[in-house]
Amino acid sequence: MRRVMHDRFGGPEVLELREVDEPHAAPGEVRIRVEATALNPVDWKIFSGGPAAASRGLVPPLGVGNDIAGTIDEVGDGVSGWDVGDRVFGSARTRALQDHTVVDPAAERLARIPEGLDAGVAASLVVAGRTAWDAVEQLVERAGETLFIHGASGGVGQLAVQLAVRRGARVIGSSSERNHELLRALGAEPVVYGAGLPERLETMLPIDACFDCAGADGIAAALQAGVPIHRCIAIAAKGAHGARGVATDLAQTGALDDLARLAASGDLEVAIEQRFPLERFREAYERLMAGHARGKLILDLTR
Repeated sequence: MRRVMHDRFGGPEVLELREVDEPHAAPGEVRIRVEATALNPVDWKIFSGGPAAASRGLVPPLGVGNDIAGTIDEVGDGVSGWDVGDRVFGSARTRALQDHTVVDPAAERLARIPEGLDAGVAASLVVAGRTAWDAVEQLVERAGETLFIHGASGGVGQLAVQLAVRRGARVIGSSSERNHELLRALGAEPVVYGAGLPERLETMLPIDACFDCAGADGIAAALQAGVPIHRCIAIAAKGAHGARGVATDLAQTGALDDLARLAASGDLEVAIEQRFPLERFREAYERLMAGHARGKLILDLTR
């Protein structure tokens, strides 16, 4: 089977597409025929060899990626609740960019893909969806509160806007001006990020909480606007100004199911910027690392 791997840390140039033996489901495991995988910044932070790799104890040789969607084609002994033919999505850290991957469903969360939901959309809900879900669950304590989302036009930010609006929050979203119509369509009040952001936020008070998807500037602006640090979450710059992060390895078993149900019904829009065949994995990661994508980047393994 095809598998994207790397034998050393570095940029996309260290990644190689190789032919390797297929894995098979051991007791307690299921094997998934991967149809699509969604890319995340943590992918390249791992294969580049930074703290994201060290904190997880990961050293080459390694595979790549995390977010998968596909169909179970093998079920190991002792597995209950999953059958050959089930369409699923979930996590397979460093085992996503490959034709088949093996998952322990007791340790790595899997969810069923609802009828009619595209595999690429389902895969996009794993890290980005769980991150947005957990941030909104922590930050929006009651309807009518105002949540400021910094970097709201990105993949996580767009999901967080929609989830917060569904909870009855007023949402302020920062982005470049070219993305303001997008944010309005999702239900947010847009504000231009960059120099002068704190002053612009001062005209939009009160603000109760901040979810920073783009770095430390959003947290700094929120603190200046009077938001207490315990109501701030940062993901691109964890710990910025003392802000906490989200549970990216989310243990809430219902989160993926609820996200998939909302996406399948059309009540949650999942933006996909571009889809690539597996063979264009380097191009896809180069695009991701360039930043400012207005949606998820998907590798389709069945194309």
